[in-house]
Amino acid sequence: MDEAADRTLPARNGRAARVTIHDVARASEVSIATASKALSGQGRMAVATRERVKEVAKALSFRPNAIARALLKQRSFTIGLLTDDTYGRFTLPVMAGISEALVDRGVSVFLCSVERDSAVGQSHVDAMLEKQVDGIIASGKRLDRRLSVDLSVVDVPVVYAYCEGPEGSIGFVSDDRAGACLAVERLMALGRRRIAHVTGPADFAVVPQRARGFAEALARAGLRPFTEHPMVGDWSEAWGFAAAERLLADPAGRPDAVFCGNDQIARGLIDALTLRGVAVPGDIAVVGFDNWEIFAAATRPPLTTVDMNLKDLGRHAGLTLLDLVEGRPVPPGVRALPCRLVVRRSCG
Repeated sequence: MDEAADRTLPARNGRAARVTIHDVARASEVSIATASKALSGQGRMAVATRERVKEVAKALSFRPNAIARALLKQRSFTIGLLTDDTYGRFTLPVMAGISEALVDRGVSVFLCSVERDSAVGQSHVDAMLEKQVDGIIASGKRLDRRLSVDLSVVDVPVVYAYCEGPEGSIGFVSDDRAGACLAVERLMALGRRRIAHVTGPADFAVVPQRARGFAEALARAGLRPFTEHPMVGDWSEAWGFAAAERLLADPAGRPDAVFCGNDQIARGLIDALTLRGVAVPGDIAVVGFDNWEIFAAATRPPLTTVDMNLKDLGRHAGLTLLDLVEGRPVPPGVRALPCRLVVRRSCG
């Protein structure tokens, strides 16, 4: 090895100075550009030169910092997360999954909120590209809505997580149909047979998906829904409260279970049942959808609900984007990931 590699670097503030790419280049007697290419496996040079630079870097215990690492690999080790979910109800769990998946790989997440303003959205995308993000994940508050900015024209990889993407894109969504099946199967396993479905606005894509899962699970057991059609309304406690009153006034009798399209509806429904002396789950069992902790855990009784596994969805999206950034092939298409049932006391 070149004797230059054995030099001791001067101390700073009583501690050994951090070894930089400049030190490696100087000790290897090559340019900084050559040292960078040798360590990143890029460029054309003599095999002996590349090996000498690597040996010197090892002898000096060279560990590139984030900026140096970016230069070596021609990456920024940051990704952009773009969302129109200003409350963070869906995006924050997705972001948590992305961050957990990528933190050990030295990748940071740069979050921007765009709402429905295309000009604001484009300015955020431009800022991300100026910061040379390695890729972008688009996330939202509805599976059937695209963000207000077109990401199909950017020159970095893009993955869609709980958000609609263009034709031929790569996306991840929760399997709402199968999630609804989990809820109904749980109720039937507890002996419930007169099961109603109270859900949100029909123009949301998740509403027919969850209604289909509800109907399929009942049909497999030879049962019919308590009402001919799902009861649709707002995604609100007020609608859940009103729906409970309608169910209790049904001349055909009461249901013995209700599957709700989200946790807010379920909480409003339980409040109405409790006020009218109907025991939950004794008389009527209730299951929600979303597992929004602020509603589900604080409901009395605590709400059994379907968790969309948004954190796991974010983890898959982050790892897939990393595959794209690193040049690994990923086939296009939308992946529907499993939901899980979180059992609490509202269904017994």
